[in-house]
Amino acid sequence: MSLPIGQAAIEQKGWWPSYRFILLRRCSQLAVVGLFLLGPLTGIWVLKGNLSASMLLDTIPLTDPLVWLQTLLAGKAFELTLGLGALLVAGFYWLVGGRVFCSWVCPINPITDSASWLRRKLSLNRSGTLSRALRYWMLGIVLVVPMLTGTLAWELVNPVSLAMRGALYGMGAGWLLITAVFAFDLLMVRRGWCGHLCPLGAFYALLGKFSPLRINASQRECCNDCMDCYAVCPEPQVIKPALKGEKLGNGSIILAPECTNCGRCIDVCGESVFEFSTRFANKAERQS
Repeated sequence: MSLPIGQAAIEQKGWWPSYRFILLRRCSQLAVVGLFLLGPLTGIWVLKGNLSASMLLDTIPLTDPLVWLQTLLAGKAFELTLGLGALLVAGFYWLVGGRVFCSWVCPINPITDSASWLRRKLSLNRSGTLSRALRYWMLGIVLVVPMLTGTLAWELVNPVSLAMRGALYGMGAGWLLITAVFAFDLLMVRRGWCGHLCPLGAFYALLGKFSPLRINASQRECCNDCMDCYAVCPEPQVIKPALKGEKLGNGSIILAPECTNCGRCIDVCGESVFEFSTRFANKAERQS
């Protein structure tokens, strides 16, 4: 009889090593919201604004690169501060892996993670099928609409923006869209929003395509095919080339840009197959 997902990891590694990255991610997500709320609540302004555009310590501009790009395509005047903020944010996410935003910052991530967890608990194994390429088509639409309308129309219905504004200023009718995302992931398509539709995730995947920080299946020879990593990974298709590609000459680094660097595969693997590394580890292995 197979053990519940992650149970083998708890028995072999202990509780903290089996949950550390998901707990650190939740702390990161709460910290981002908390830093934005700190100013209004205490008068100590660390971050002022929201995820679309903010100021760090009233000095350093931070701008969502996709929002900035939409602004330019809508024909708005170029603003140096916003452009510099977009460059800083883009540079950071290029360094650590573009979709780190999705797993460590995005306020929608806990909602979709909860839907995925509940699917497993309720054994809702049936799932609709959608192409994972749809998110790139969605991204294209998001970039074309400002050119046609002169507006940032997507930001009016973007679940990520609505969730963040709701956390800071009150959700209002935005709860309806957030609930729809949860229900879609729970009842219709596993990881439907983040894994198939979200244009912001697609943008950060492209941004992080050549990011140095990667997850490495460095001990893949120890894999016992328990499949726990596939069960918890938000993008399970990225695992196989690194985990099972030795016979094809594939390196052990997960190079797919869709990987969110969430660390859940590290958490749930009782055999400690995975670790954080860099994209250059494969080259180092070949030279050794």
